[in-house]
Amino acid sequence: MPTVPATDFVRNFSRYQDEAREEAVEITSHGRAAAFLISPRDYEELMELRSKARRILKIGALPASIIDALRASQMSETHANLNSLLDE
Repeated sequence: MPTVPATDFVRNFSRYQDEAREEAVEITSHGRAAAFLISPRDYEELMELRSKARRILKIGALPASIIDALRASQMSETHANLNSLLDE
């Protein structure tokens, strides 16, 4: 990933905009990461992943019947030693 000081980034924005189409560009200020420039495609992928992560974590929104079914579930006999992990 290319790393560029903020002052150079401002002076050569179009260059780094082109580079960001291929890979993220790290923009630094005083030697520390200040921002990243990424392609629209990478941004969309990031937003999709964040959206999925939020949905996965909302277990409390599941209907009680599904929660009960998950609690009652058992792994296959090939993993019988792991079933104890499901016990409360």
